Amino acid sequence: MFELKTIALFTITALAEIVGCYLPYLWLKQDKSILLLIPAALSLALFAWLLSLHPTAAGRVYAAYGGVYICVALLWLWVVDGVKLTMWDIIGGLVALLGMAIIMFAPKSA
Repeated sequence: MFELKTIALFTITALAEIVGCYLPYLWLKQDKSILLLIPAALSLALFAWLLSLHPTAAGRVYAAYGGVYICVALLWLWVVDGVKLTMWDIIGGLVALLGMAIIMFAPKSA
């Protein structure tokens, strides 16, 4: 249960970060409305708050979060941007998740 809750929190955190960065990208590179910066700022504030909810030391959280972020970013690339993932994208994402699992769920010394 703890693991599923942690993975879900990482995933929501990654989505908040990606949205917070994607919306300014739309404004800067695709000539969308500057008003997109408002939800982008809110999303990045949500990201920072969500990151503070993670259940372990900050450095370990940031390291493990990176693995989940990679996978969520690849899913975003596929679902939102419509880019077909390569075998190497998928393998890289799985390696990143393995690294996250080792960091977060390995036995900790006291």
